[in-house]
Amino acid sequence: MVSPNSPRSQLPTIGWREWIKLPELGIDKIKVKVDTGARSSALHAWNIEEFKKGGQLWVRFRVYPLQRDNQFTIQAEARILEYRSVRSSSGKSSLRPVIVTPVEILGETWPVELTLANRDAMGFRMLLGREAIRHRFLVDPGKSWYGGRPKKKKTTKKTQDKS
Repeated sequence: MVSPNSPRSQLPTIGWREWIKLPELGIDKIKVKVDTGARSSALHAWNIEEFKKGGQLWVRFRVYPLQRDNQFTIQAEARILEYRSVRSSSGKSSLRPVIVTPVEILGETWPVELTLANRDAMGFRMLLGREAIRHRFLVDPGKSWYGGRPKKKKTTKKTQDKS
């Protein structure tokens, strides 16, 4: 049990699923799985292209920020920090580009390292690993959406003219 005077007791709590923002990538909302079993964080990206900008290596990529929606895409760019060998949950290693970008949740914003990978077969477009949340949040594995849910767009049903 965490003592009431412990520094950890002062940390805000997040759930195992949350909605976050990636403002520098132009992503206003993306549902993430908070995974304390994963060291690093990963973002589903495709059409990944390297290019030089100001003498540095950058990457341009596309993101489907919404689950089960392959129509709405965002194109983003970020400087490549490095390439890192990452082992997936299936045990397969791959060399992935790593970027650093601010993440926003519960009114807090801080830089996070993200690996870019094809997560088409995964349930979430983004995984927020333990390095990203260490010393910032406690995770409640039994709850979700401490940061709230984005408002859904209202759909209007067309009614038939009964004349």
